[in-house]
Amino acid sequence: MAQCVQSVQELIPDSFVPCVAALCSDEAERLTRLNHLSFAELLKPFSRLTSEVHMRDPNNQLHVIKNLKIAVSNIITQPPQPGAIRKLLNDVVSGSQPAEGLVANVITAGDYDLNISATTPWFESYRETFLQSMPASDHEFLNHYLACMLVASSSEAEPVEQFSKLSQEQHRIQHNSDCSYPKWFIPNTLKYYVLLHDASAGDEQRAESIYEEMKQKYGTQGCYLLKINSRTSNRASDEQIPDPWSQYLQKNSIQNQESYEDGHCTITSNKNSDSNLLSLDGLDNEVKDGLPNNFRAHPLQLDPSGDPSNSIDGPDHVKSASSLHETKKANTGIIHGACLTLTDHDRIRQFIQEFTFRGLLPHIEKTIRQLNDQLISRKGLSRSLFSATKKWFSGSKVPEKSINELKNTSGLLYPPEAPELQIRKMADLCFLVQHYDLAYSCYHTAKKDFLNDQAMLYAAGALEMAAVSAFLQPGAPRPYPAHYMDTAIQTYRDICKNMVLAERCVLLSAEILKSQGKYSEAAALLIRLTSEDSDLRSALLLEQAAHCFINMKSPMVRKYAFHMILAGHRFSKAGQKKHALRCYCQAMQVYKGKGWSLAEDHINFTIGRQSYTLRQLDNAVSAFRHILINESKQSAAQQGAFLREYLYVYKNVSQLSPDGPLPQLPLPYINSSATRVFFGHDRRPADGEKQAATHISLDQEYDSESSQQWRELEEQVVAVVNKGVIPSNFHPTQYCLNSYSDNSRFPLAVVEEPITVEVAFRNPLKVPLLLTDLSLLWKFQPKDFSGKDNEEVKELVTDELEKIGTEVISEFVINSEESKVARLKLFPHHIGELHILGVVYNLGTIQGSMAVDGIGALPGCHTGKHFLSMSVRGRQDLEIQGPRLNNTKEEKTSIKYGPDRRLDPIITEEMPLLEVFFIHFPTGLLCGEIRKAYVEFVNVSKCPLTGLKVVSKRPEFFTFGGNTAILTPLSPSASENCSAYKTVVTDSTSVCTALISSASSVDFGIGIGSQPEVIPVPLPDTVLLPGASVQLPMWLRGPDEEGVHEINFLFYYESVKKQPKIRHRILRHTAVICTSRSLNVRATVCRSNSLEDEEGRGGNMLVFVDVENTNTSEAGVKEFHIVQVSSSSKHWKLQKSVNLSENKDAKLASREKGKFCFKAIRCKEKEVATQSSEKYTFADIIFGNEQIVSSASPCADFFYRSLSSEFKKPQAQLSLHTEKQSVEDAVRLIQKCNEVDLNIVVLWKAYVVEDSKQLILEGQHHVILRTIGKEAFSYPQKQEPPEMELLKFFRPENTTVSSRPSVEQLSNLIKTSLHYPESFNHPFHQKSLCLVPVTLLLSNCSKADVDVIVDLRHKTTSPEALEIHGSFTWLGQTQYKLQLKSQEIHSLQLKACFVHTGVYNLGTPRVFAKLSDQVTVFETSQQNSMPALIIITNV
Repeated sequence: MAQCVQSVQELIPDSFVPCVAALCSDEAERLTRLNHLSFAELLKPFSRLTSEVHMRDPNNQLHVIKNLKIAVSNIITQPPQPGAIRKLLNDVVSGSQPAEGLVANVITAGDYDLNISATTPWFESYRETFLQSMPASDHEFLNHYLACMLVASSSEAEPVEQFSKLSQEQHRIQHNSDCSYPKWFIPNTLKYYVLLHDASAGDEQRAESIYEEMKQKYGTQGCYLLKINSRTSNRASDEQIPDPWSQYLQKNSIQNQESYEDGHCTITSNKNSDSNLLSLDGLDNEVKDGLPNNFRAHPLQLDPSGDPSNSIDGPDHVKSASSLHETKKANTGIIHGACLTLTDHDRIRQFIQEFTFRGLLPHIEKTIRQLNDQLISRKGLSRSLFSATKKWFSGSKVPEKSINELKNTSGLLYPPEAPELQIRKMADLCFLVQHYDLAYSCYHTAKKDFLNDQAMLYAAGALEMAAVSAFLQPGAPRPYPAHYMDTAIQTYRDICKNMVLAERCVLLSAEILKSQGKYSEAAALLIRLTSEDSDLRSALLLEQAAHCFINMKSPMVRKYAFHMILAGHRFSKAGQKKHALRCYCQAMQVYKGKGWSLAEDHINFTIGRQSYTLRQLDNAVSAFRHILINESKQSAAQQGAFLREYLYVYKNVSQLSPDGPLPQLPLPYINSSATRVFFGHDRRPADGEKQAATHISLDQEYDSESSQQWRELEEQVVAVVNKGVIPSNFHPTQYCLNSYSDNSRFPLAVVEEPITVEVAFRNPLKVPLLLTDLSLLWKFQPKDFSGKDNEEVKELVTDELEKIGTEVISEFVINSEESKVARLKLFPHHIGELHILGVVYNLGTIQGSMAVDGIGALPGCHTGKHFLSMSVRGRQDLEIQGPRLNNTKEEKTSIKYGPDRRLDPIITEEMPLLEVFFIHFPTGLLCGEIRKAYVEFVNVSKCPLTGLKVVSKRPEFFTFGGNTAILTPLSPSASENCSAYKTVVTDSTSVCTALISSASSVDFGIGIGSQPEVIPVPLPDTVLLPGASVQLPMWLRGPDEEGVHEINFLFYYESVKKQPKIRHRILRHTAVICTSRSLNVRATVCRSNSLEDEEGRGGNMLVFVDVENTNTSEAGVKEFHIVQVSSSSKHWKLQKSVNLSENKDAKLASREKGKFCFKAIRCKEKEVATQSSEKYTFADIIFGNEQIVSSASPCADFFYRSLSSEFKKPQAQLSLHTEKQSVEDAVRLIQKCNEVDLNIVVLWKAYVVEDSKQLILEGQHHVILRTIGKEAFSYPQKQEPPEMELLKFFRPENTTVSSRPSVEQLSNLIKTSLHYPESFNHPFHQKSLCLVPVTLLLSNCSKADVDVIVDLRHKTTSPEALEIHGSFTWLGQTQYKLQLKSQEIHSLQLKACFVHTGVYNLGTPRVFAKLSDQVTVFETSQQNSMPALIIITNV
């Protein structure tokens, strides 16, 4: 229980005080009414004695009474009506609220810190009023009248006669059988005669004489002259006299109410039963049965019925607050005791003292003695007679029975003079004068007698008072008998059905237990008396039980909270809204944030409703908001009810201040960090053959890898534009800002280009939400960034709304538990600084097909396709937290966040805006296929654009043609079959010889030091005017690897007029091309054996080209035709085809392979360009009727691009070796003679059947030949992973790379060739030896001096070899030693000698070579040489 102002030792004596009746004449009443007080009210503040009082007990011992208080009340002959008591108690409780600004106790229990009101004044007021308003009953005498004050006025004509009349009236009331109320203690009531004298208006002498007469008649002890009204009321304003009455009069005692009409129901009082049921509800049983039973459902079940304006009160509801307000209003202007001075106050105090000392206490003392004497005298006779009679009739002593067996025996009534009642009377008298020892013994005796007689009501009363007396005994000789109280409560409640008396027991016992620290027992006792018959009582007792739980040694916090909720529920049913709200709020402290979500919802819902009823609208809104923003576990119907309540309350709040700031709405949730901002127009959809550049849109997912690629591309093009240096103030262009982008700078937006903000909403509820009139909330500050005067700008712009256009989404539905994004647009029409603050919308719910509250859609609420049941206007802010800073030491040790400025764009001046469309752009190609498409560039802005460039990581994929018009074919129709190539019709005679042309790589943008990835777009006049569009041809070549390729294009352009903020703009496009297999080309080059060509100059080579059709006919390809093979090199060119087959047309069906052989020669001196000139010689060998000019676009473009991408490929190992080998120049020279830079271009046509039409596709493959004898491929080779080796646990030997050239390289140093007649006729019968002259040509391929040894001796390796070679021999020297200068050709004249006819191989000479300055000798390789066969015939 909460702390009380009074201790229990003060509370109980003040609750049971001697009662004195007051009977006033009309004149006396008039005198007191001048002070707006009745006589009883006049005495109330002075009814406690200021000094100790003494009296003697029956044993003549002196007994001290401290702080004695007496209760004087007017005689009321009607018992108080239960309805009146109930209303009074209700008013008392509602009138007592916690004081404003009261500092609450902070209790810390475990994890909880609770603010709890330390005292509960409403409970104390209730308890005091309840105890005072207890109706008198026959089984106890504590509140029976002991004396009666008869009051007359000195101004009456015959005061003494008036006293006689009053005395007779009192006698009639007490002894007439018709008047059963009020109750009197003993038949011989003390009468005390009081003469009231008006000191300001009355005759004092007359008063004194009357008083003398009274003293003679009634004795000095029995009368008193009380002088009051020492001043007139109109002088009241002169001095302020304290008003001690107001505090008593607010607790408007029931005894002073003459009559009471119960407005709620008719009360029938049952007069003849002492155990009269005093239901504090004022509802008789019959009436109650007719009421609907509201308690069958769980009391904490939420009421989902729609409108919170419905009353949620139980049948107990009393409009207590309003009635209290009226009484307060009536009492405010009244001054009590206006005619009384402080002297009058002292006189009244003196009068009470005199009455108590002289009249009341002697009367009580005498009565106690009389009762004691009677009991002693009767003890022998009466008691024994009684018990003998009982024994006679019953045969033996009646055994003690348990309470349960003693049911329905409470009807036993004792006559007033019964000895058992005399003991009870004596006990009560002793109790009233604080003689608790004697009282206890009397109660104890009476209790036994009553139990013996099975008079249960009497027994319960005796048990109750015996327990209280035992507790109050000075020195505590015996412990408090709590079981007495328990028995009494059970008896009152279960047997006597008297809840009022049971409640008194509980109130007293709980206080006693609490004072002993037995909070658990006190709580159990309080909870036991909660019942459905009185909500107010149950609420107060539950609240006190809750306080017991929290005040225990180890506080039981959750029990406290649970019982506070129960109390709040009962307060609510009792109509005590403020108390109900207070209880729920106190309990909320415990349940909040502990995961009890359903309990939290219930409490918040109730707090919301109660606050709304009490017009505390802000609290109501806050409570309902909590229900909605927590992750609710409620059912959909329940959530819908919560949401409707919330909207209803919110609407009322917003109506109070319609012009106030927009409130923050709790729903739907906004994931601020997921907000994306997009600058620019939406992408146009594809229009027929036209396909717009993909650019950037909000539909694309963020990919860190691709964004890095785009960034690199932009840096690349910016570096080219700025002569190879990226400016220090360069920042990559960001059109779409999200949580991954760098948002530390203010983004730049362009005037007249929309800004789209994507807001991520989430609906946490199971009911759909409907947002209407959804738009962005922003703030704009016009600024001129060019540095001109700001004044002009202000004049130009008249209206704030004209500067920024705002898009409004009329309806936006978010289904239950759905995450959904809304894209909201702003249209800036002026330069300046824009700040996007949040979103503003109407929040509502969708009325389903069934009307939720039984009402159809409200008129005027039908919006679009949804029925809006109710909506409120509000806003939500977009607050984005920037990234956590982690650079400096200070930032690492503390938590700091950087700015995120994606919602604060700067609107800059107009910029050009490019749109790019691709026409006839393919999605599928064969590997190496060439296709012509068109690109349309459109300037959709009002500014001209220039400096258009495109950059891509795959420049070998596309070309816009050469720099000169001659190199670029005009249109596809210029040639047969609409070829993409520049073609020339050829003469069939020049089939096998090559057609020569030349071109410089600079013409195709592949010059020295240039970036092949950055390609300028050849715009006419390099400028694209506003609204203008231009179409350019674009050739595409399918990548050499099959599969899906994503190719990124970045278009870069600038404004003709330089802008301070934005220097350039970009447009992105990602093309997705699927390539399928076509041809595989592999080629090798080797030295030709013939040493002279037409020019008589050495250095011919043979080129072998293998072409394989790897297409699997998926693309419908029938066959490939090789139409032309071209070469491109700075030093070599193809001369002619040496294919032996007569078939002119080279066709390859699926999986077929074709072999080609070509002769290559060195270019003539005038054709050979210097190394730096980048001029290449092209030679075309044609297999068809048309020559494709390989030195023109697009053939040369793609060749050069493939060349540049080849150079870019990592050749680390090679360069590493070269570095080490470059130590000796001679070694490098040897290697050089193995190198060749010959590039082969194979051009083909493919015949495809598609939709029963035949199409001709064309394409080209490139093979780059670097080394003699090494095979090269047109497609990238897959490198196989090295096989796993065993782990070696020893140090490998030092294997340094030898600076010696390899065997293969050295064997190519010397080229040998034998010149001899193919057949030789010799007459062997004439001459047995046949001599044939043979010339051995030795050619030095390197640029160094070479020592050569020619050995003509046969190798005798095996007998077979001897058989072959043994038949001929070389004549002359067997070994020659020569030195060949750089690229020198030397001829040796040899003679071969034969003795038989036959076919002989002359290729037996072994040639050894070494560099002149080297020691090691190597044999030249002749494996590639064909056998030198000679036929010897006999003539």
